[in-house]
Amino acid sequence: MQRAAQRADRVHHDQRAKRLRRALVCAAAVPAVLITAACSSDSGGSEDKGGAAQQSASAGSSASPSASASPTVQAAAYGKLPGPCGVLSKKTLADLVPKAKSGRTGSSDAPATRGSCSWSSLDNNGVKGSQFRWLNVSLLRFDSDTARGAGDKQAHAYFTQQVKDAQNVAGAQNAKVQPVSGVGAEATLVRYDLKKKEGAFKQQTVVARVENVVVTLDYNGAGLAGEKTPDADGLSKDAEKAAKEAVAAVLAANGAGSASGSSSKAPASPSASASKAPSKQASPSASPSKSATKKN
Repeated sequence: MQRAAQRADRVHHDQRAKRLRRALVCAAAVPAVLITAACSSDSGGSEDKGGAAQQSASAGSSASPSASASPTVQAAAYGKLPGPCGVLSKKTLADLVPKAKSGRTGSSDAPATRGSCSWSSLDNNGVKGSQFRWLNVSLLRFDSDTARGAGDKQAHAYFTQQVKDAQNVAGAQNAKVQPVSGVGAEATLVRYDLKKKEGAFKQQTVVARVENVVVTLDYNGAGLAGEKTPDADGLSKDAEKAAKEAVAAVLAANGAGSASGSSSKAPASPSASASKAPSKQASPSASPSKSATKKN
């Protein structure tokens, strides 16, 4: 009995000793686990911070550049137009349309960008016939625009179209085209004959560009009722002189340049989308000029 009790005590003692060793082992393992967890936590935090910093730097370096500035276009050289009926001197008008009393201003919904004026003259010599003259000056100014481009390029495109239109007038005969020097940046003379029931007309059209402004001058003459047909060469010289004067008026209105016009060169490739110009003013009802048939 006593031995059995002793064996039971030893077994019980051994079991308690095992449980104690396990507790000690576990207790000793706890700090290591905590340290490991703490290290893992610190390491992860550093990596997270480093990763965040790297992502931030990467985002900064790869961020798209700021939006580019809006496209710009060179400002137009001239912002004003002279009054169309005041571009020619009294002397010039007396030479070209001697019987004209005053100019007739064409209607315009935008006088700052377009305008025209016309004069008609009929020197009636009774049974000896009459000499008829008709003169028209048209001005068109183009503003620079980011959609349509620079004003001078738009003006060049319109200049080119005006020259083509002058060459394609219905019924025109003996057409000639020649450059005109000393009038703006570029200028062209188109001349032709036009027969009407009233007589044979000699038509002269000078198209000139000065920077962003286009001047179109039409001048024609006819001998009516048996009167002698005017000399075309003389009319051409008068038309060129008047066109040069009109260009000088544009420069003067903007406080720039000399009578010879601008020194700028014609753009190499005009915009195909140049603003459409207003139709030329038709001649007075008494005038049998070509203006009614000219394409605009």
